[in-house]
This record gives sequence, C-alpha cells and structure tokens, in this order.
Amino acid sequence: MSENLSIDWPALRVAATQAAAYAYAPYSSLRVGAAGLTDENRIVTGCNVENASYGLALCAECGLVSDLYRSGGSRLIAVSVVGEHGNFLWPCGRCRQLLYEVGGPDLLLDSAEGALRLSELLPNAFGPEHLPSDR
Repeated sequence: MSENLSIDWPALRVAATQAAAYAYAPYSSLRVGAAGLTDENRIVTGCNVENASYGLALCAECGLVSDLYRSGGSRLIAVSVVGEHGNFLWPCGRCRQLLYEVGGPDLLLDSAEGALRLSELLPNAFGPEHLPSDR
C-alpha cells in the first residue's frame, strides 16, 4: 500500500452511498454501493445489479472492480461497502476473493470498528502468486 496517500473514509462512504442509489435491486430491495481508493488516489465505485435468476446477480464490489479497470486499472488500497443509508456491510466471500486480486492482503476495508486488512477477513487467500509462473 502506498504510504503517501491518506484515506478519507467519510468521502469513501459518501461515494459508496451515492453508488448504492443506482443499484438495481427489485428482488431483495437491498441497495449496495462500494467505493474504493486506488494507489493513484482515484475513487472508483460500483453498485449491485440483481437478476431474476438470482445466481447471476452482481455484487457492488463486482461493479467497483469493473470501474477500476474501465478507468485505467492500478491497485486498490481502501474500500467501503455500504447499504443505501450508509450502513456498513461486509463483502461476501466471493467478493473478498475478487478484492484480494486487485488489492491484496493489505487492502483496508471500512467497518464500524475501524479499518481492517483484507487478510483478517480472508486468511490464507488464494491469489495469482499461487499459480504456476510458466503460464
């Protein structure tokens, strides 16, 4: 993580809450927004998009990672995931793995208890470093 960047958690929460307003959640009515800070000091966002087949729903973190690559890539250093009223939500297991790919074990996650490293929520994660180097 870049030690030169300070994390404005309130700004990330606001960005995540604003993203939640765009969620497509006709089945659960749970609107979720995610906002992440990159190591280039950019904020990227995403919202959940549900689907009638349920299993094809996309979490807000999926949209966030898509926005990360759409806007030029780089690495995430901090992420806030909230409901439409700004209440903290934890990324699901699939999204923890997705965030690991773009932020690594030191990615900071916002919570009511303060920032936690992703490695605390996803210990012993599987990542690109575990794949054969001759690919």
